[in-house]
Amino acid sequence: MNAPSPATQRHVFSVLVNDEPGVLARVIGLFSGRGYNIESLAVAIVDAERSLSRITVVSIGTPQILEQIEAQLNRIVPVRKVVDLTRQGATVEREMALVKVNGSGASRMEALKVAEAAHAKAKDASPEAFIFEITGTAGEIDNFINLMKPLGLIETVRSGVLGLARGNKTV
Repeated sequence: MNAPSPATQRHVFSVLVNDEPGVLARVIGLFSGRGYNIESLAVAIVDAERSLSRITVVSIGTPQILEQIEAQLNRIVPVRKVVDLTRQGATVEREMALVKVNGSGASRMEALKVAEAAHAKAKDASPEAFIFEITGTAGEIDNFINLMKPLGLIETVRSGVLGLARGNKTV
């Protein structure tokens, strides 16, 4: 992920939407049509009975651009509510990653030690490779991946950032 420049900030937006075809395309279209970059994107149904999904979008921009993003998201018809979690204050942010690492030779035991120290769990093991699951902040996952590179990192997949406001605040 790109680090924000001094004039820009990283913000996490939580967007509650009606779960209907085309909503995600409209949200992404808003970003791409205006040249805003999406650093991370996660989408899932959060209330099947009320047919609601939550889109979590991480973007980097100037304060003015970030305010525009929030205002424009609120104008999309299937959007029920937009919360800038970063501006709101105290939040819990986490990401999950699956990391496949070489599991043969001298690096096998070292990969297991690094995973244990990082609280990653082996979800698959073969004589050739491990698949580790790790949950944490984006920085913690970046660090784990960087530690695994010299041991034979094969591939990774990441969920994107998920976030909730602390306390009783909701979206």
